[in-house]
Amino acid sequence: MKKVIIYTIIIAATFCLPACKKFLDVQPLDKLTGNNYFQSKDDVVANIYNLSRIVFNKYNETHYIGATGEYRSGEVLYESQSDHAPARSFVEVLGKNNLLTLLSGGVPWVNDINYNFYRITDWTGYYQAIQGANILIAKLDEGIPGVSEAEKKSFKAEAAFIRSLSYFIMVRLYGNVVYYTDPFHSAALPRENFVSVLNKCIADLKTYKNDIAWTYTDPALKGVRASRGSIVALMMEMNMWNAGFDPNNAKKYYEETADLGRELIASNAYRLLPINEWATVIKGRSDESLFEFYRSINYGDANTNLAPVADMFLHYPYKRPEYTHRVSFAYYRGEYMQKIFQDGSDRRITTWFNEDIFADNGKFMMLKFAQNSFSTGEEDANPDNTFMIFRYGGEILLAAEAMANSDQDNDAIKLLNMVRLRAGASPYTPSNGNLKDFIFYERSRELIGEGHHYFDLVRTKRILSSQWSYNVLTADKFNRGAWTWPISSNALNNNPYMVLNEYWVNGGN
Repeated sequence: MKKVIIYTIIIAATFCLPACKKFLDVQPLDKLTGNNYFQSKDDVVANIYNLSRIVFNKYNETHYIGATGEYRSGEVLYESQSDHAPARSFVEVLGKNNLLTLLSGGVPWVNDINYNFYRITDWTGYYQAIQGANILIAKLDEGIPGVSEAEKKSFKAEAAFIRSLSYFIMVRLYGNVVYYTDPFHSAALPRENFVSVLNKCIADLKTYKNDIAWTYTDPALKGVRASRGSIVALMMEMNMWNAGFDPNNAKKYYEETADLGRELIASNAYRLLPINEWATVIKGRSDESLFEFYRSINYGDANTNLAPVADMFLHYPYKRPEYTHRVSFAYYRGEYMQKIFQDGSDRRITTWFNEDIFADNGKFMMLKFAQNSFSTGEEDANPDNTFMIFRYGGEILLAAEAMANSDQDNDAIKLLNMVRLRAGASPYTPSNGNLKDFIFYERSRELIGEGHHYFDLVRTKRILSSQWSYNVLTADKFNRGAWTWPISSNALNNNPYMVLNEYWVNGGN
């Protein structure tokens, strides 16, 4: 009872602090968790699910994966003969990096009840998840009835993963961000260099990594709850991002990523499923999933219809009704598809696409996300599959990339060919050309539609070359942050230290 009174006083006091607390628009403890909430292990588990749900809501409130990770390099065009075609032209606006045009409402549907792209500029949800994770870790340190010491460590590792994942997402969107880990943060802070932020996240995760199991024996939890595999994947991703922006320390980042990749593989906790079992992978909770936002119509999960990437690249019979879905809303350029899928033996071609993979029009379909049935009837619904964040195939290739950049070519080729073997594709040999370039293309193939391509172009600086991107950024624009998203002006509220992204404040040119 005394603790209830004390925390009630603390919460009340926070509302009496200067308004700078509002600079992140975070919710107070009683809104995030409830002061009386942490009374049992079940309360902790429920809170962890809620924190994950907060981050997922940022993916679900708009066409996030496509807008941030797929379209900005210009490979995707819209089909002018599709239903409500002008409303799908946003893919080409994104492909020219005209984000201010997009956000100003220059394209139908972008800022109303449909796509709501302006929400990508608002980082509030991520900071709500961060604050919630900070509070959970603090409460676990105080002690919660029914939580053993081993469970406490594991729960803290999950919270730390969600916290660092939120920072990683924001870094890739906005560059520099405000960083803090204390549970009742109130002081206004400036944005911190993003390399420094990610290094702090990596160091933080190192302290928790070995306190949690590699994966879960309960199949309902695989990929859904953070595990050691999730943490290792996130550390690999953050190291590789920093390698591209901190060249003086790139070797260290590459070697650490390679070591983490070896550790992940040696755990034997994950595996590449045969390509003919791809439906199991994209349905979710498989042995290949490192972290995902699992969704199922069987559980009544309410996806925003326009959120999944699948919405843009499917037509009848995968999208219904037929009269509004005779063609796909968008397609990947035929030239691009021919560039990355040259090997006719690659079974991803027939498993993930229809016969019109090089169609250059709305006949194109990406069946990668159409492997699972959805509710019957004449309804506009996407197939039933998960939002995959990290999976084993992607991290194997990330480790291969790191090895190729640290003079470990033989090991890199071995990992590269693990993924190609699963795909039924011809193994890489030196006669196939530059190893680093081939690994980049392999990630483009393996992760197409999963929201990694644009970020790979940015961190490797390939976005600066027409060999790799239809939307080339000059070095000057890149250095001024043209690869970022604008930040909502709400971030300026009550924070005298806050500045917005220079490139977009100056008109996006």
